[in-house]
Amino acid sequence: MRSVGQTPVTGSGKDPRAAALGAAVSRLRRELAGNPGRFPDRDIAEDELAALAAMVTGGRPEIARMRCSLLLIAGAIGSVSALGPALMQVRHAVDLFGEAPPGPPAGSPG
Repeated sequence: MRSVGQTPVTGSGKDPRAAALGAAVSRLRRELAGNPGRFPDRDIAEDELAALAAMVTGGRPEIARMRCSLLLIAGAIGSVSALGPALMQVRHAVDLFGEAPPGPPAGSPG
C-alpha cells in the first residue's frame, strides 16, 4: 500500500516516470545522432536533451524546467519529421510528471 504523496517505484526502486523519460530521451538522442540532416538548431536540441538526461539521473526533475527543455527541443527539431515520433515519446514522458506549478517559468527572474 502506498501513502498519499509517495512516488510510485518499480521493483528496482526507480520512479517509472523517470525511467520512461530516460528511455524517451535516449531514443531521441540516438535518432538525432543518426539523422544526417543539417539544421541550425541541432546544438540546442542536443544540449536540452542532455539537460533532461541529467535531470533524470539526478532524481529530482523540475517540471517547469522539463517543459522548457521540451519546448526548446521541439522548436529546434520540429521541422524534421523523421524525429517526430521520438519527440512525441519525450513529450508523453514529460507529461507523466504532471503540470508545472503556477508561477514564473523556470529560469526567469522573480
